[in-house]
Amino acid sequence: MSNKQILEQQIKAQGEIVRKYKAAKESKEKIAEEVAKLLELKAKLNEDESPQAGSQKFTLKTPKGTRDFSPEQMAVRSSVLNKIISVFKKHGAETIDTPIFELKEVLTGKYGEDSKLIYDLKDQGGEILSLRYDLTVPFARYLAMNKITNIKRYHIAKVYRRDNPSIARGRYREFYQCDFDIAGAYDAMIPDAECVKIVYEILEILGMDQFVIKLNHRLLLDGLFEACGVPKDKFRSICSAVDKLDKSPWEEVKREMVEEKGLSESVADQIGEYVQLNGKEELVEKLLKDERLTKSKSAVEGLEAMKLILHYCDIYGTSDKVSFDLSLARGLDYYTGIIYEAVLVGGDASGDPESSVGSIAGGGRYDNLVGMFDSKHKQVPCVGVSIGVERIFAVLEAKYAATNTKIRTTDIQVYVATAQKNLVEERMKLCRQLWDEGFKVEHSYKKNPKLLAQLQHCEEYSIPLAVILGESEIQKGVVKLREVTSRAEVEVSRTQLPDEIRKRLQNYCLNGSA
Repeated sequence: MSNKQILEQQIKAQGEIVRKYKAAKESKEKIAEEVAKLLELKAKLNEDESPQAGSQKFTLKTPKGTRDFSPEQMAVRSSVLNKIISVFKKHGAETIDTPIFELKEVLTGKYGEDSKLIYDLKDQGGEILSLRYDLTVPFARYLAMNKITNIKRYHIAKVYRRDNPSIARGRYREFYQCDFDIAGAYDAMIPDAECVKIVYEILEILGMDQFVIKLNHRLLLDGLFEACGVPKDKFRSICSAVDKLDKSPWEEVKREMVEEKGLSESVADQIGEYVQLNGKEELVEKLLKDERLTKSKSAVEGLEAMKLILHYCDIYGTSDKVSFDLSLARGLDYYTGIIYEAVLVGGDASGDPESSVGSIAGGGRYDNLVGMFDSKHKQVPCVGVSIGVERIFAVLEAKYAATNTKIRTTDIQVYVATAQKNLVEERMKLCRQLWDEGFKVEHSYKKNPKLLAQLQHCEEYSIPLAVILGESEIQKGVVKLREVTSRAEVEVSRTQLPDEIRKRLQNYCLNGSA
């Protein structure tokens, strides 16, 4: 028997010992001792195999729920983020950044049932840390820590969730969030209505024409639960159940309320009468006359707030895409007022339903979150929205693939080419001149490239202009300026070249997108 086989048998036997100790719930010290032995044997096996490591076969892959991005995908992402940032800046936002991990106690107890999706990190020298789950809680910690009471900020960064990934639906374990928040004590619904306007503008500028922004209010939901007879200690868990109505039919949600949450069937039926309603101002007016709801102060307060925000949405010109939807609950514990969610409806250019992507933006008011981190529990009212950029990327990628849209992956405006040999230094001189003029320029890294190969490179990468140098052009102090798409060429003097290039570039879209 070879050494490798002996070690494998020893590892198997030691593994059995560890499993038995764990099953018998032996002391942590005893289990740790046996685990250490197992790891030592595995390390020895790896040492014995190390000379052949180069010939080992293993699957190269990204971790579950993550992915790499090609230059084409990154070009789309960059274009989308730039457009989103332009909207944020139009509304006066400034940006911040925070660490990708936080103290675990900062994140604990802020996400309700979703807390189980937080990634915990191994103890690294006394601090118990977790990867950030979203950008909102770190923002609240930032406000409390720095004693900030007023700010309008955006933050675009990666967050991490131990969720069940679905690549087709744009759901990952590592993904970007794109947040806009207004912190500060202001008059009712004015900043809230602007957040709705920002979502509206972003989806319009990205060409997502078929969408609806659902609005609801946490006070209305709490009042509704109270009026229907839900015990107060079950408000949040019932709220989490209602939040599933966008993915599950009412009967399934009702079953969860009754069988898992312990709600009586009659109370669940009363809730069902309301949470399946949606409309606009007329629904608010109808509910303000509802005898059951008007007995709840919380419900009336929520309805009055809904009436005001719908009026402001009308002023801002967003009413055509806004819907007052009582099924909207937003499961996160920290929401205290208005809540909203944008979803795609209808079909995309490829004929696939965009609705399969689900929610592409969501947010709401969270007036008590900052106070949780302040030693004197000083509150800083906040309202914000998170744009689901990963899902937007998924929709756009599918759309471009279906229409065979070519994506530009570089911003190169001019390619410097040569028609004869031994002109590499002339190319370099011309590149320097054009770089100094502020143009985006490249040339071949081969000394004597073939002209055809250089022109094919221009076509492959959608570079709009090529400047061609030959010995005769150098002697005359001119170049040939070629429009790549039309293949039309014109002779231009070296002194007039920068102005001629600028004139011709005005006809091209050079924003890195298709």
